[in-house]
Amino acid sequence: FKYINFDKYFQMDKALASTIDGFSKYICEIGPDLIVVHGDRIEPLAAAIVGSLNNILVAHIEGGELSGTIDDSLRHAISKLSHIHLVNDKIAKNRLIQLGEDKKSIFIIGSPDLEILSNNSVSLEAAKEYYEISFKNYAIAMFHPVTTEFSSMDSQARDFTQALLDSGKNFIVILPNNDLGFEFILQNYTKLKDNDKFKIFPSLRFECFIALLENADFIIGNSSCILKEAIFLGIKGINVGTRQQGRNGINQVCNIPCEYKSILESIQAISPHIKQKNKIKKRTKNSSEYFIKLLESGVLLEIPKQKKFQDL
Repeated sequence: FKYINFDKYFQMDKALASTIDGFSKYICEIGPDLIVVHGDRIEPLAAAIVGSLNNILVAHIEGGELSGTIDDSLRHAISKLSHIHLVNDKIAKNRLIQLGEDKKSIFIIGSPDLEILSNNSVSLEAAKEYYEISFKNYAIAMFHPVTTEFSSMDSQARDFTQALLDSGKNFIVILPNNDLGFEFILQNYTKLKDNDKFKIFPSLRFECFIALLENADFIIGNSSCILKEAIFLGIKGINVGTRQQGRNGINQVCNIPCEYKSILESIQAISPHIKQKNKIKKRTKNSSEYFIKLLESGVLLEIPKQKKFQDL
């Protein structure tokens, strides 16, 4: 069911309110027994609010992770509104227990994202053809706003954009999310238009994105992809700025401040990626199989709708 929850003047609070309104009406129409949400954005927060206020079970996938910036607060808020937790690992489980969640409501199923990585069937050639990308060698750039650094987002976006331009390398650029300050990034990205070294996309099909990432020389920016999918695939990452501070994987990538000289020097210093498959890829089990078994067992629907804070 498609629903437009924002306009060109996107504001996170108004988009949240709009999504709550639209999803509430949708829920009244279909009367679900269970709402499943994922991640740390305003849309799953809206769905979790609607579910909890309408006495409908809410299951949250990938709670207990660390996101950085405002997404960190959103993810934990979603967890507190959810009755069921489908988490990646024991670390995430322990964080939810710290938040006062009941151990009996937490199930370790692994990461759905990494399952897609393990089973991706889209080839590089198919992805390039679909998006009309002719680069032989390229890097991927993904830069999002940091809401708590709104006052400096324009200068950060300017430094990031200029460093990409001055590096002389080919880039596939993914536009930022709609968090507060995104307009500064879009304004600076206008410098990249009509430049044959840049291919700019609002978003990419995840399977195509993975095929492109797996064959990139490196990825640069402040997306969580640098610390998760890129590391999993063995792709070199340059993490720019503070957005991902504290997250797992931060010590496995190059971390630099968001200023022109550091960004340009890091791009120039990084060596071309030698394609190697991460051994962990072969050991990954399908999280969807765990999830389906939980659904079929009926155990999820037995979780109480009345939540109680569990003291440590």
